[in-house]
Amino acid sequence: MIDAPKPSPSLSAALRLPFDPLLALAVVGLGVCSLVAVQASSPDELGSYYVVRQAAYFLLGLVLAAAVSRIDYSRLRELKYGLYALLMLSIVAVLVFGSVSRGSRLSIEFPFFSFQASELGKILLVVVLAAFLTDRSRRLDDRDTTARTMLLALIPAAVVMIAPDLGSATVYVVVAVALLFLVGTSWKHFAALGALTATAVALVLVAVPAVGLTVLEDYQKERLTAFLEPSADPADAGYQQAQSQVAIGSGQRTGRGEQATQTRLDFLPEARTDFIFAVVGEGWGFVGAGLVLALYALLIWRAIRVLTMAKNLFGALIAGGIVAMLLYQVFINVGMNVGIMPITGIALPLMTYGGSSVISNLLAVGLLQSIYAQGREASARKGRVAAT
Repeated sequence: MIDAPKPSPSLSAALRLPFDPLLALAVVGLGVCSLVAVQASSPDELGSYYVVRQAAYFLLGLVLAAAVSRIDYSRLRELKYGLYALLMLSIVAVLVFGSVSRGSRLSIEFPFFSFQASELGKILLVVVLAAFLTDRSRRLDDRDTTARTMLLALIPAAVVMIAPDLGSATVYVVVAVALLFLVGTSWKHFAALGALTATAVALVLVAVPAVGLTVLEDYQKERLTAFLEPSADPADAGYQQAQSQVAIGSGQRTGRGEQATQTRLDFLPEARTDFIFAVVGEGWGFVGAGLVLALYALLIWRAIRVLTMAKNLFGALIAGGIVAMLLYQVFINVGMNVGIMPITGIALPLMTYGGSSVISNLLAVGLLQSIYAQGREASARKGRVAAT
């Protein structure tokens, strides 16, 4: 009788690596909430269609996340140039070959999947910037380090702005600023960045339009300013946020369930994507919205915990970049649903319908689990050495 081949020691060791169960619980909980909300956002026969596709995205994302969690993330540091090239090539490819939808060129359509490169680009940028800052760990106070870090983020941000995809562009910039903060960049550098940002905003909104050039389309300007006074134009610029606030307000404590008319009568725009949180608020009220926010709090808390457990600076920066990315997106998306932030098209992580967003965020979770596992393993080895 021939014995079955034994798994290689490296594979066996990888399979035995620990994982963070609370982080996994938050992800699974958000996935279940997403499927329920997607079903509620499409009460007709299309509801099952979207739920099945969202479930397939989650299943594929979880498989990829499990695979990523079993590798040593430190190897990615050597691939930073290739990952940055992949980031740039993918977003340029979307700009050239992507399909136009509602005035924006955001994705490339495949038979069973719509690839939005800017979503994957967020994760790639986190890894690239973490590798770059780790390589320059002895020169983190240099102005050159700050300038290069921001340039690495601003180049892809400018490309996705052309699409136009203002939301993803701001995520790229926020990730870069957050990582600079984590490595202890001087406040003078942040002051200079703030001054440059104010100058750029003045040029985009005032100086450039004055000479007849257009950077932001009229509808983009309306989206960015309508939240300040949505009642001024409730039938046009303020319509989306007005309907979202009505939906969330009508949910009260426990929601309207089957009587969620804003969703079921199609008053709420982009219910499966930008305004999925409003679907939760109307259908399940304060209780449902509170549950979703509690799951996000658990997710962010465990991600911060992973940051503190990282075995090296590279892992800590990856975890910190992911925390900044998730926290910013949750804050902006929920904020635009309740009317305190402008509508920028930023997805609600692991809740919004869409394969690119779901899979990219699950890849980020896989990286967090890899950092957690490697950190636990390194601590255990130190403990064994100390004991001997």
